[in-house]
Amino acid sequence: MTNATDRAAVIGLGSMGSGMAGSLLRAGFAVAACDVNPEAVARFEAAGGRGATNPAEAARDADVVVSVVVNAAQTEAVLFGENGAAAAMPEGAVFVSSATMDPAVARALAARLEATGRHYLDAPMSGGAARAAEGGLTFLASGSAAAFAKARPALDAMAGTLYELGDAAGQGAAFKMINQLLAGVHIAAAAEAMAFAAKQGLDLRRVYEVITKSAGNSWMFENRVPHILDADYSPKSAVDIFVKDLGIVQDMARAEKYPVPVAAAALQMFLMASGAGMGRDDDASVARLYAQVSGAKLPGQA
Repeated sequence: MTNATDRAAVIGLGSMGSGMAGSLLRAGFAVAACDVNPEAVARFEAAGGRGATNPAEAARDADVVVSVVVNAAQTEAVLFGENGAAAAMPEGAVFVSSATMDPAVARALAARLEATGRHYLDAPMSGGAARAAEGGLTFLASGSAAAFAKARPALDAMAGTLYELGDAAGQGAAFKMINQLLAGVHIAAAAEAMAFAAKQGLDLRRVYEVITKSAGNSWMFENRVPHILDADYSPKSAVDIFVKDLGIVQDMARAEKYPVPVAAAALQMFLMASGAGMGRDDDASVARLYAQVSGAKLPGQA
């Protein structure tokens, strides 16, 4: 448990941020939070937190500011935009950035914030909304010893596993991009396999049962295929997340003149699914794209 005076802010109360904020509340933090969705803020207030109208208001007096937004551009806006958190944070406070981004951008944001006397911890996370709600996320973190020391009580509340991956921002981001390369490829492969099974007229629930007990299984297959079986494409993680993340992989690889043909093929499938109007749907929707182009019949389709 923390001291009663420990104060945290959470910027972004989506499926991940709301769970992380709840974990901080349970650990005894006084938590302020903001989100562009007033209903999310109202739910947080009903759970015992303090709502704020913008990042600056949330971050004022906070020891730890946890940013749970989508990308680098939003992170920069949270820090340095109108009503940004950077100027409102007390000197010596730490900003924990959980967005997936190019490591070079993480390094630039860290340098800019640290020049003001605040700390920056590059800490993208993995695990999904359920693990966020139970305080069981995996954090891939890098930053100075001072940043880790300041953030540790909050990280302990939100994390099941904390990897300390280096003493400079950008290293955590680089580890996360390796994870996202694999995650995107595995989702696209699972979608391709299930639509192919449907094309063969197989019992898809039986396919799921067999594959999850066989060598072809993956965490993403096991996690995402139930969405296909239940015809439930409400977004747990949206198609456009992997358009973004595999796009970052492509940019990083191009800069290094490193070939990533499998990741490139997966990116094209997410791009096509997004272009077909599924960008905000669950990333398992790639299976629906395969079904559309092949004539395969998935659950829930006439």
